[in-house]
Amino acid sequence: MKIIISKKGYFSSAHRLYNKNWDHNKNLKIFGKCGNLNYHGHNYEYIVSLRGRINKETGLLFNLEKLKNILKKEIEEYFDHKNINLDLKEFRLINPTMENIVIFMWNKIIKKIPSNLELKITLYETKNNFVEYYGEY
Repeated sequence: MKIIISKKGYFSSAHRLYNKNWDHNKNLKIFGKCGNLNYHGHNYEYIVSLRGRINKETGLLFNLEKLKNILKKEIEEYFDHKNINLDLKEFRLINPTMENIVIFMWNKIIKKIPSNLELKITLYETKNNFVEYYGEY
């Protein structure tokens, strides 16, 4: 029997969606207000879920305190109060869409958890707009 545990986290960041190969008008047509030259911000909320089998010795799937510390270091300290386009070198050539952000988050966290656990991340850009990523299974 497999079980899922989840942990919520938050960060606030600014970004601008654009394709450097397009002119400003085309960027605005495709990305709307998200293509604003002066950037814009979001209060992101995310949920990290781990799925696997409970350890018979501990009764735990994974220690939630350890997960909290991983998320704080790998996600919140990395993204919080940053301009994603300008402050984070990994996004200088990648459009910081919620899709690209969640894949980046997943790649950072998967390295920190045991390989026998499945990882899913749900990232809310707004209360109505969110993306889920399970990795490539």
